[in-house]
Amino acid sequence: MAGDARKGSGSVGRPPASDALHPMRELPVPVRRAVLMVIHDPILRSQGGRPLRERLGWNDPKRLARDYIDEVRRCSWGYANYQIVERVVVDGFPLKRDGFRYTEHSYLEALRAGRFHDPDGVDYLELVNQFDIIHRVNSGAIDEVWLFGPPSSGYWESIMAGPGAFWCNAPPLDGTGHCRRRFVIMGFNYERGVGEMLEDLGHRAESILSEVFKGKHGDAHLFERFTRYDLTHPNGAEAGSVHFAPNSLRDYDWGNPRPVLSRCDNWYNFPDLNGEPRVVTCREWGNGDIREHHRWWFRHFPHFVGESDGISWNWWEYVIDPNRVQLAG
Repeated sequence: MAGDARKGSGSVGRPPASDALHPMRELPVPVRRAVLMVIHDPILRSQGGRPLRERLGWNDPKRLARDYIDEVRRCSWGYANYQIVERVVVDGFPLKRDGFRYTEHSYLEALRAGRFHDPDGVDYLELVNQFDIIHRVNSGAIDEVWLFGPPSSGYWESIMAGPGAFWCNAPPLDGTGHCRRRFVIMGFNYERGVGEMLEDLGHRAESILSEVFKGKHGDAHLFERFTRYDLTHPNGAEAGSVHFAPNSLRDYDWGNPRPVLSRCDNWYNFPDLNGEPRVVTCREWGNGDIREHHRWWFRHFPHFVGESDGISWNWWEYVIDPNRVQLAG
């Protein structure tokens, strides 16, 4: 479900290596991805008719979406351009998979007590049917869905649907195999910030790129190599993972000042990964700021035209469109 990591903001760390080192490198043509945005924001009639989000002082989903779109465009070097083609605001809470649905009174009481309904998971098929998502995907009207809701809405951070859907930080969504293509449903908590939204995307990326390199081993598994950090590979850190920076000692340890050797810079020069390591600390990725770290991490993804062994040099191609992933077997 939506992660509990801390939120943050700020500027980019160390600039990328100069393109002059590889004058023949070419950036791919940018792509546009159409999004259906669904906001669960019930009106609290017992609280003067104010929306839940406004009453509790939580973030504006429209602003979150706008800032997230800007971040993804920036992180992908201009490749991934999301556009919200339809926004739906729902005056109510989503249905849970066991048929339970909060009322304003039961939700406010659960929030006050800190005890929420179990099972927490949302009924995804009910949402798919309610918003005619399969038809919208099949017609080309949308490419993916973003759900925004309050804490304990029951969304996965991401889940994949459609034919051949695979693990995407959640089990594939059964009952959607009749769709003509795969698509992802993102789940965002508007109590949190853009940093947490990037974390959701990061776990989506980890799942998808693990599928891309499935069956590869050792250094041929480039994503495994990309995610190495010093704790597991002493003096062999690369860019780390979503939860572990190159020098992290535990989950979310993005503010650790411990200096370690890392080959993170080599990924700016992909596919040439032969550069020497250098010493890095948390100053590189924002001194513990979630948004800064995730931005830094994403900016290291290979993002050029070309391929090796049938795998694109532009990893964003797979992260943004799971239909580009060739399934093993």
